[in-house]
Amino acid sequence: MCVLSDVTSFNATDPHGQTGSDDDIRTLRERVRRFERLTRERAVLDSRIHEVRALIGELEATLAKEEDDVARLEHGFRAFLAALTGGKEERLARERAEAEAVRLRLDGQRNRLEWLLSDLRAVEEGLAELDGVQREFEVALARRERELIASGDVRAQELTAIARELADADADLREHEEAHRAGVAAAQAVAEVLKNLGGARSASTWDMLGGGGFADLVEHGHLRQADAAAWHAQRALDAFGRELADVGIHAEPRLPQIDTRWFADMFFDNIIVDALRHRRINQTGEAVAEVAVWIDTTLHTLATRRDGIRARREELLARREELLSS
Repeated sequence: MCVLSDVTSFNATDPHGQTGSDDDIRTLRERVRRFERLTRERAVLDSRIHEVRALIGELEATLAKEEDDVARLEHGFRAFLAALTGGKEERLARERAEAEAVRLRLDGQRNRLEWLLSDLRAVEEGLAELDGVQREFEVALARRERELIASGDVRAQELTAIARELADADADLREHEEAHRAGVAAAQAVAEVLKNLGGARSASTWDMLGGGGFADLVEHGHLRQADAAAWHAQRALDAFGRELADVGIHAEPRLPQIDTRWFADMFFDNIIVDALRHRRINQTGEAVAEVAVWIDTTLHTLATRRDGIRARREELLARREELLSS
């Protein structure tokens, strides 16, 4: 782009390399801000389009039902009954009015969708014109930074310190994001264990109320699934623990051991055994739920720390840009 060629050639036109470079940096920054604004607009439009398409689908289904009601009132057995009981024309007019109201809403939402899609196309065109501008801006800033440091400018020392802090912030941010992803995966795995234990608990309650052999089969099926899910969840928790160590949080999350007596109990089916088994399922579910709460709390801590790192990184970038543009 011509802006980038201006950035690369300012030394040839300006012996001091000052005004041209600063002007180019400011121009690129304005273009980057426009790119960021258009990116936000695209996200909003994508969300609106998704909502409108879903609403159109619902209205189409509703309209089909309303039109079917009208057709059945005009012809067929329902029309025959309406003619016998009287008031057919009044009921038909009401059904037609309801169908027309839905049709008008559907037409309105379809028009709205066209407007949104038109706006999205315009935004996409604007983004295409600005493609690569963020990279150009970073290149211009990096070049300016190298020049100031090499020239011994008074800003060089602060710029060097900022560069170190930015490198640390980038590394910290990456590690926190990796830990957060591992935590989300662990939370999903533990939720699967809880779901299966919940199914076992329901079947166990049914069993105590006289569900019989079929309730036993359902209960033990859920318990076997819970056992398999627990092994998967423990692997996810181990991975989460390793990622937490990278960000200075030391933890060894462990799920409670699945009670293998559950599988022996099926050979001793009576009310006493059923009650004991039900209690053990509840106790295990409570212990797993505690692990889920710990994961949620830890994820919140990670998110808070991650947001702090991001805020600090933004401050450093803003200060660096200020120094390079001043």
